[in-house]
Amino acid sequence: MLPLLSILVLLPAVAALLCLAAGGEKVARGIALLAASLSLLVALAALAGFDAGRGDFQLVQRTAWIPGLGVEWHLGVDGLSILFLPATTLLFLAALIVTGRGLSPAPGLHYACVLLLECATLGIFCALDTLLFFFFWELTLLPLYFLVGLWGLAGSGARAATRYFMLMLGGGVPVLLAFLVLASHAGMAFDLPSLLAATPSRDTQILVFLLFVIGFGVKVPIVPLHTWLPSLALGGPAAVTALVVGMKLGVYGLLRFAIPLAPVAAQDMHWLLAGLGTLGILYGAVATTAQSNLRGVVAYGSISHVGLALLGLASFSAAGLQATVLLLLGFTLATGGSFLLLAGLQRRLGTTDLTALSGIRQSMPRLAGFFLLFGLAGMGMPGTIGFPAEFLIVVTTLQEHSGAALAALFGMIVGAGAFLGPYRSAFFGPLRPGAVAESDDLTPREFAVALVFALLIVVTGLFPGVLLDVLRVSADAWATRLSLTTG
Repeated sequence: MLPLLSILVLLPAVAALLCLAAGGEKVARGIALLAASLSLLVALAALAGFDAGRGDFQLVQRTAWIPGLGVEWHLGVDGLSILFLPATTLLFLAALIVTGRGLSPAPGLHYACVLLLECATLGIFCALDTLLFFFFWELTLLPLYFLVGLWGLAGSGARAATRYFMLMLGGGVPVLLAFLVLASHAGMAFDLPSLLAATPSRDTQILVFLLFVIGFGVKVPIVPLHTWLPSLALGGPAAVTALVVGMKLGVYGLLRFAIPLAPVAAQDMHWLLAGLGTLGILYGAVATTAQSNLRGVVAYGSISHVGLALLGLASFSAAGLQATVLLLLGFTLATGGSFLLLAGLQRRLGTTDLTALSGIRQSMPRLAGFFLLFGLAGMGMPGTIGFPAEFLIVVTTLQEHSGAALAALFGMIVGAGAFLGPYRSAFFGPLRPGAVAESDDLTPREFAVALVFALLIVVTGLFPGVLLDVLRVSADAWATRLSLTTG
């Protein structure tokens, strides 16, 4: 049996080294596209070999990595993580496709950083050893620092890169400390199955849970730890921002580690997750109304949407968890797709500021149509992947936190208006002469990427059971563990 997960994680890393050694941009781009395409095929092969009727970890590969510390190269996936593999590889391939040629400086370094980031992201979803997970978690920082700092907007890109790097580096400290505390109660075992079998005291769980909330909360991002996201969205390359915002790694860390490893504390402090989720929904929706840049609109909208994900987790139910994962997958398609379109708009016009945009629909109708669809998916419009996810979250939250659910509904309404207003301003109205009037619509490769994302958004929105069936058994096992541990 092929070690599919090891191939999946290591393939982008090997290709990154080849990109660094490549003699020119054309060669480096070709290597990157080939590696990203192969990664998508391997991810689909892993999904095809996954048995959704089992709730345990599958495709497991385990070998000694750092024997002196008991750290292993331990990879595996269950229903809660398997769908993130094709979603991740698709988003990275799309970002490489829409990235324009003529990168400066050091195009080989750019493609190498994107592939290294893909390696780290896939490792996060596959790692079953907590120190291996932490290794991949921290590995995301270096490529993102260079991608944002070197290829972001002049001036603001460097500041955004430094802010992101420092905040994420600080956020990693409580995560590592939580893993060490848990390992000390499990005979210094760092693998996830051993930690799940251990039973730390209530006080220990409260400490661990708070450390996880702080550490993963920086990446979520929860309010007020969100300050890196607007600066990254406005200062970094839009295609790179799509990779960061489209993959909600912080929420995955909470559902994979924080709640299962500290179940008693999680349920004792359910109000914390529900409160942070509600705050994020309302703050993000209101802040979106004050944005004067399309990038800011999408960025603050994502803060509001991720609050819904926290509410889904706070229900501690199988249905709430399924809805949360479905919502995260929707982020990849809708929010990631929006930033990829904004990358094309930035490249054509040199700006995404609302004061410089009007009548885009007349010169770029296909871009305008896809951007509207992706925005509607983020709003939870029926017929898109956002609808079943948000509907399930609201239903499950009403049962446990009715006040938070009502606040969430209010925030969703405000958020919808906050998107439609800037969209109408930028895409409708009189055609602005100059760059807007003279720009071409989506290129064939950009159209192909947007079409794939759009089809996935609509198909999964109309037939969400296809994804929910993959999640069901693992979600039931997740919820059962919580009820047994706290019962």
